[in-house]
Amino acid sequence: MKSHGANVFEIAKVEGIKIEDIRDFSSNINPLGPSKRALESLKENLNLLSTYPDVDYVDLRRSISSYASCDVRNIVLGLGSTEILRDAIHYFAPKTSMILSPCYSEYESELRKISSYISEYKLEEKNDFRIDLDELIKTINEKNIDFLIFANPNNPTGTILKRSEIERILKETETTVLVDETYIEFTDMETFSSSSLTKSYDKLIVVRGTSKFFALPGIRLGYGLTSNHGLLKFFKDKEVLWQINSVAEICGKVMFSDEAYMREVHDFIKTRRENFYKELASIENLRAYESFGNFILIKILKGINSTSLREKLLTEGLVVRDCKSFKNLDESYFRICILEDAANEKLLKKLKEIYKGD
Repeated sequence: MKSHGANVFEIAKVEGIKIEDIRDFSSNINPLGPSKRALESLKENLNLLSTYPDVDYVDLRRSISSYASCDVRNIVLGLGSTEILRDAIHYFAPKTSMILSPCYSEYESELRKISSYISEYKLEEKNDFRIDLDELIKTINEKNIDFLIFANPNNPTGTILKRSEIERILKETETTVLVDETYIEFTDMETFSSSSLTKSYDKLIVVRGTSKFFALPGIRLGYGLTSNHGLLKFFKDKEVLWQINSVAEICGKVMFSDEAYMREVHDFIKTRRENFYKELASIENLRAYESFGNFILIKILKGINSTSLREKLLTEGLVVRDCKSFKNLDESYFRICILEDAANEKLLKKLKEIYKGD
């Protein structure tokens, strides 16, 4: 069975630590929790759980439409963003496809299911894992890539393309582009989000979820934005009645309009991420790479590898993500996300102890 993030229940059992004392730096979920307005709305509408949801999800779609500045008719809903990614891949069924490397493993997994020939655009450490846009466009055209899929910002590297750069790909290649914006809310969306481009390019699909920024992985709500009529019809034809549950509908109608909450989360992550960089720069045997997500990729220059680090930190109730499961990364890399201040300080203290210079 596939799993993403740590199994805190298993860790608690093995390490003899209370679940509430575990700090999971591997899951990338906003530590401030969900919108209080959304939770209050859920509390006030618990009676709706005894009725069926609106079969057309009119209010939920309107809320997403206003939030993402898109036509309500161009929204598809799903059980998390991964379901929409999967279905879009199966609809287009590209003969040739391209992924970034390293990246989220589900892209390759789903492409292999349809026997797509997969090209990898390698993000090089010597370039701080940044994308060379001219090279990427050239490669797409030379290899006649039908389908490009990537996360913006990319996981685990944190690298990103501007909206204007994504538009260049759309203009200068024939490829269909799927942009996974799972972490886009942690950035300057005016600069980096591609959602507005879906109005002009029907070969673009933007997919988002509510697990990371909105801290509600349990409601399994994802949505996609596209003006591709064939894809929209495909999703419409495969819909099942009441696919989205009432909890997701109730929370979604509120949280996408909770601007104060969104500003608070964005500013919290930005300031803590900047502090992490500052503190990590003082650790001689570690190197952190610039990230536009709520996570940071770190290379171990000297000292115990990431597998040993993970095991060592588990005894302290701290969980980090070793990166050996990511292609083109090895046990010299690990990834952390931003948590609450006390947990961040505890992790930094431990990293300084473990990787202090000679």
